[in-house]
Amino acid sequence: MALLDPGGWTGKIFDGGWVSGGGGGFDVVEPATGGVLGVLGRADGADAARAAAAAAAAQRDWAARSYEERAAVLRRAGRLFEEHAAEIEGWIVREAGSIPPKAALEASFAANLCHEAAALASHPQGLVLPSAQPRWSLARRRPAGVVSVIAPFNFPLILSMRSVAPALALGNAVLLKPDPRTAVCGGVAVARIFQEAGLPEGVLHLLPGGREAGEAVVAAPEVRVVSFTGSTAAGRAIGEVCGRLLKRAHLELGGNNALIVLPGADVSAAVAAGAWGSYLHQGQICMTTGRHLVHESLHGEYVEALAAKADGLAVGDPAAGPVHLGPIIDRGQLEHVDALVRGTVAAGARLAAGGVHEGLFYRPTVLADVAPSMPAYAQEVFGPVAPVVPFSTVEEAVALAADSEYGLSLGILGDVGEAMRIADAVPTGLVHINDQTVNDEPVVPFGGLAASGNGSRFGGPDANIEAFTETQWVTMRGDIAPHPF
Repeated sequence: MALLDPGGWTGKIFDGGWVSGGGGGFDVVEPATGGVLGVLGRADGADAARAAAAAAAAQRDWAARSYEERAAVLRRAGRLFEEHAAEIEGWIVREAGSIPPKAALEASFAANLCHEAAALASHPQGLVLPSAQPRWSLARRRPAGVVSVIAPFNFPLILSMRSVAPALALGNAVLLKPDPRTAVCGGVAVARIFQEAGLPEGVLHLLPGGREAGEAVVAAPEVRVVSFTGSTAAGRAIGEVCGRLLKRAHLELGGNNALIVLPGADVSAAVAAGAWGSYLHQGQICMTTGRHLVHESLHGEYVEALAAKADGLAVGDPAAGPVHLGPIIDRGQLEHVDALVRGTVAAGARLAAGGVHEGLFYRPTVLADVAPSMPAYAQEVFGPVAPVVPFSTVEEAVALAADSEYGLSLGILGDVGEAMRIADAVPTGLVHINDQTVNDEPVVPFGGLAASGNGSRFGGPDANIEAFTETQWVTMRGDIAPHPF
């Protein structure tokens, strides 16, 4: 039977598997066609409370197991992601509206996250400290306990697994609340893989639901760490709650990322990079290139070439045949994108390409004659829109790039020495020289500044251990210490 067959799974990771929950049920919808792919149970606050209590009880045994046992589960999970890649990719294409190469990237990335996490289980997790007393003094890392992972719709599998895999490897239990729009490929797939990999019952709980479930997995007293990827507005609300409850919150939020094209850059290569950065997955990525800053000597040629590139890209149902862009995730997001484009044109920008849609299929768009105050430049669009603004000096490019509430990713195309000086001057979590803004790997630290996040990092042993463990100080003496009273 297929791993994700909605008619055949009766597992216990979420009560009733696909079809029950205290909050009722909801349809799994294919955005490209509007068709219903299945029905999932909607978790409510009571479901989340029960899951948190069960997770806390199961976590103690899981943390007490040897690193070899935990690593073995993660290795098996990695192999299962590889074995079931085609099925999982099919769900990512249909449920998330992804083109097949992007779906394949997600499945491969998830497998690699498991393999990296398996090694994390045996990574050194402590220090021997000096002490002024006659004793041994140690600092060791201990599992945080129960970790809540709240993942978005855009890269549903990667952005769930980026937290789930290291948290489990380090001895934590996890409450996973995927976005309800991608709850199969971002939730059920994860739960089923770990169930088949032999993860003990109760260590991972799948809670597909909406705002009520999200609030509950943040507020549950058993939860010590909240790992959230999503909008800046939601991240601020979660951060406020976590601050009041004295919990750690790792917040990976929005972005309005700049791509700087320096004088002398190869325009053809720069346009290819810029199109990929703006149009990959319909621009629905936190790292999407949202602002193209192009030197005035290249600006006209760049706009013309980018518009021609956009006009040549195929948009359609990614499950029906080869396309470059699939659908926007839902009507609300499409209306948001379209309103920003229309508002920018009304403010005086020139529509060089795109700006139209059929159903949820939005054409890749290029906006020229854009001023920094215009909506599609000043705000995060989260759609396939490329506003282009010229600059005359490097100092002006730095000022434009830095003039944003966000600080996630920056791409710089051209002379490496000049690019390094720009990288030093622009506050941002990620910098890619001679590449566009959308980049990630399982082993790299990832996170943004300001409205893009609270500086927390994922990826690589140091960042993951910091994210999902607590530091405990331990001292030991050979005899009971003498005291004056």
